Amino acid sequence: MDTNAADQFLVSQIRDGSQDAWRQLIDRYEGRLTAFARMHTASLTDAEDLVQEAFVGFLQSLNHYDSRRTLETYLFTIVRYKLYDQFRRRKIVPLNPPPDSENFWDDILPGVQETPGTLAVTAEEQSAFEEVLEDLLRRLIHHLRDRDAFEDLQVIELVFYKGMRNLDVANLLEIDQKAVAGIKFRAVQKLRKFLEDRDEPMPVELSETKADVTVARVWRERRLTCLKRSTLGSSLLGVLEEPWKSYTQFHLDVVACPMCLANLEDMQVEHSDKRKTLSDSIFASSIGFLSRRSDPKQD
Repeated sequence: MDTNAADQFLVSQIRDGSQDAWRQLIDRYEGRLTAFARMHTASLTDAEDLVQEAFVGFLQSLNHYDSRRTLETYLFTIVRYKLYDQFRRRKIVPLNPPPDSENFWDDILPGVQETPGTLAVTAEEQSAFEEVLEDLLRRLIHHLRDRDAFEDLQVIELVFYKGMRNLDVANLLEIDQKAVAGIKFRAVQKLRKFLEDRDEPMPVELSETKADVTVARVWRERRLTCLKRSTLGSSLLGVLEEPWKSYTQFHLDVVACPMCLANLEDMQVEHSDKRKTLSDSIFASSIGFLSRRSDPKQD
């Protein structure tokens, strides 16, 4: 059973009120969610409190969980909303940089100027657009990976996902600015070709500015270039071969993908006593909400 199928099985069991399934889900995701929250908070206590709130929030919103999204993505999104809400109300202290830093908000926010309420207004149209955009971007990424064009992928990731200027990308990767422009141009042309090959047009028309923002958000939320845990594990063991070895280091060190860094830290402390203690605390603080869900009187 693959990870997504196993997650969906756990979710179905949790909907039936299974405490064992709930405990398994907590054990599976508590570490990486805490690692992610810890990257943005000044204290471990704040990070752990946020993760506990996120798990409770998951149970409370379980009826609205769309199984087309991976459970991991859904849980990380809840944690990001919790971070945003707590920072906005200044109930916790951010780690670094300060909360008015543009890059800081880009890393934690689920999207630009989004709240659960505003998302609901255009959810159907936006979801349809994002699904098409995700498909186009994944095809581009796979196209580059299949050809071992990892330098091109690095350029595209910095331009599309990080929103960097051509000159900054060129300086960072130590390549010619014209080469960056060429890679970007070919990528856009390839995306247009993929779109033309579709039987249906894009479901939503967006301005160029909003499209750029949406590309970055879809890339982040759908985790288009996030590394598999098996890849991270091979990297930790020092057995990852080129070109994946170099790309993995780029994704972790240069892109600084918060999800993959959280996964990496989770793997490094996977069997620690501290994690088990937090897992016990989350289970104890959230089990009451599970009991309410399994009570027919609460439906």
